[in-house]
Parts: sequence; structure tokens; C-alpha cells
Amino acid sequence: MSREPDEWVDEEAGPVVRPYAVARGRTRPSSPAIDLLSHISATTEPMPSKAELSAQHRRLIGSVSGQSRPVVEVAAEMNLPVGVIRVLLGDLLDYGLVTVRPPHAKAGVATESLLREVINGLKAL
Repeated sequence: MSREPDEWVDEEAGPVVRPYAVARGRTRPSSPAIDLLSHISATTEPMPSKAELSAQHRRLIGSVSGQSRPVVEVAAEMNLPVGVIRVLLGDLLDYGLVTVRPPHAKAGVATESLLREVINGLKAL
């Protein structure tokens, strides 16, 4: 039985299903490649007949269709913990419905002096 996305949240009470239930009790994604800053995009592969996708899986595919987005951004949009999103993305990756790209290379690493300046600036506030 498939649930519609609006059945997961009650406007007054908030989420009516615990996050671990959305992820079917799993806490780890099937692929370690799914990092917080990894970019996810939907593929054009057809849905496999054996795929057991929940409403959250389908919402997730819709969220990354036509664009590449970081995992953390998708989690914020879907209002689910990043751990749950990573588990759901692992399912979609296993079915070939999404691709995962590592985060973009950093322009440079912050130096100790820069970090000290930031800390001093924050203390001055």
C-alpha cells in the first residue's frame, strides 16, 4: 500500500511517522559514496519492475529530476534527516534511478590564521 506524501505529516502534530520507519529501520545507506555534499541527479532509466518504492522515494526522484543537487539540500527540502535521505538514495542508486557525483573540489583549504580571524570576528559580535 502506497502512502501519499501529505499522509506522513499532520499540520498540527508534525511528522506522524518516525524517520526510521520511513527508512524501514535501516540506518546506513547501501553505498558509502553518498556523502553529505555529494551531488545527486536522476537518471533516465525506467523503473525496474522489482522496485519497491515508497512515496518518499518518488518524492526524492522528483526532487533531483532535471538537476544535480547536494544531498544535504535535498534533505532540507524534504524535511527529513540526512541519514534517512542517504538510505533512500542508496535504494535508488541500487535500482539505477539516480547517479552520485562526489562533491566539487575545494578551491583552497582554510589556513589557521584565517580561522583565527573568523573566531575573533565572531567573538567581537
